[in-house]
Amino acid sequence: MWFASQVHDPAGQFEPLFLPTPTATRTADSLVLEGEAYFEAGKIYDPEGKDAIDAYYDVLERYPGDARARAELARLLTYSSALLSTTEDRTERLSLARQEILRAAELAPDDSTVQAIRALVLDWSSTSSAASEEEKQDWLNEAEQAANLAITLDPNNSLALAFYAEVLLDQNQKAQAEESARLAVNQGPELMDTHRVYGTVLESLGEYRYAIEEFEKAAEINPNLTFLYIRIGVIYRALKVYDTALEYFARAIAINKSNGVEDPLPYIAIAKTYSRDGEFFIAAVNGEKAIAINPTNADTYGQLGDIYVRARNYEGALPVLKCAVVGCTAEENEVGGVAVQALELNNYDVAYYYARYGSVLAALSRPEQNYCPEALEILAELKRSYGGDPTLMSIVAENEAICLILEETPTP
Repeated sequence: MWFASQVHDPAGQFEPLFLPTPTATRTADSLVLEGEAYFEAGKIYDPEGKDAIDAYYDVLERYPGDARARAELARLLTYSSALLSTTEDRTERLSLARQEILRAAELAPDDSTVQAIRALVLDWSSTSSAASEEEKQDWLNEAEQAANLAITLDPNNSLALAFYAEVLLDQNQKAQAEESARLAVNQGPELMDTHRVYGTVLESLGEYRYAIEEFEKAAEINPNLTFLYIRIGVIYRALKVYDTALEYFARAIAINKSNGVEDPLPYIAIAKTYSRDGEFFIAAVNGEKAIAINPTNADTYGQLGDIYVRARNYEGALPVLKCAVVGCTAEENEVGGVAVQALELNNYDVAYYYARYGSVLAALSRPEQNYCPEALEILAELKRSYGGDPTLMSIVAENEAICLILEETPTP
């Protein structure tokens, strides 16, 4: 009788034997908590393992109508773009963020926090070096509208005030940005975002000491977010306090190691710091560490080439800049040992790699080993794409003149 009662339901129907053991369905809240835990640990994005972004995608797979979760995913995608080292990767990540926040706003158009995060996503998109001028202006205008709507819906929403300050800053309305950011911090001192934005505004105003204090307050709230330490390090580097800058970059590396994350960005930051301090050898070592982590990242080769040029190591700069600008085979790649696909000439970062590569080719040209034909080809491509930029065009003119002198020099 006991066995029969176990397989017989109250409606008088027998259930089949050997059904799979029932498992509890996870709630949206439990999945969100998992995402928040990854975020608190500093594991926003990990290409090798599960991270906060993955957790929020899990939430939306089960609960696609959860607007707040979708908005939070957009926020994380936006912040994670700061952890990526190439313009192409950052552009793709911000595109994903825009897709998610658009859907969240469709689901909950009158949610103040959704609109606030929409302002964040669109504002960061408007600052992308890969965006056209028309895109930048459109996104900035939409960001302002979203921020204003968020504040109208809830005047006490600290996130809305903070992200509105960031929009105002990118509109070059610095006084208003400072006022809105200060109000956001006063209303929401417990939020990392308010301190991050206030620090950003203060940095733009040249108030570096107070900016560092705000970023450190943000880091006290979320102590494992590497992009905060990198930002503090960058400010110290700008102030030429190189030892302290290096300490903050090292903290970012330590957090990544504790999370099992391999991120080239802190090593690039360290390399640039040593380069500014004239320590070119150790700068190159850290640049090469970044390449070892991601040996197919053409942008890192461009940055390493720039370090070599600053060290006047033109022979060393030539092959790595080639990998960045025109691509290279595994045999040609003396540092990474793998084939690297060239960067597209679609933003100023890449334009300067072109300028560097053309300059190195011209500088190393001799009658018996003339790199000028390739240099002039690179410079001509740069001229076609960025002919209106006076700084780049002065570099082009200087190196064209070098090659012209070489062309007119009689061969022994």
